[in-house]
Amino acid sequence: MDIEKMYERGDVEQLVRSVLLLENEDDVRAFLTDLCTPREICDFAQRLQVARYLDEGEPYVEVQARTGASSTTVSRVSKALNGAHGGYRRILIKLEDQEREHR
Repeated sequence: MDIEKMYERGDVEQLVRSVLLLENEDDVRAFLTDLCTPREICDFAQRLQVARYLDEGEPYVEVQARTGASSTTVSRVSKALNGAHGGYRRILIKLEDQEREHR
């Protein structure tokens, strides 16, 4: 399925709007728990960590060793990290800003 067409679907649009309505960490945890399996949540977390390590310049092999991610996952995350949509990049910047504020 084409990414742009996917976001035209009503159910996908509702999901996007639903995420925007989450107000705090408890809301996010509850929603993720209901929406995803524990494995899926851990996979999402792993991908974010892979993105962070890649963004910090870690070599693929080191990222695999540190996260337990497969070479395919590391490659896909790298492609997305450097791709046109910028989702990983946006969240990494926000996380860095948040961490800087809490120092």
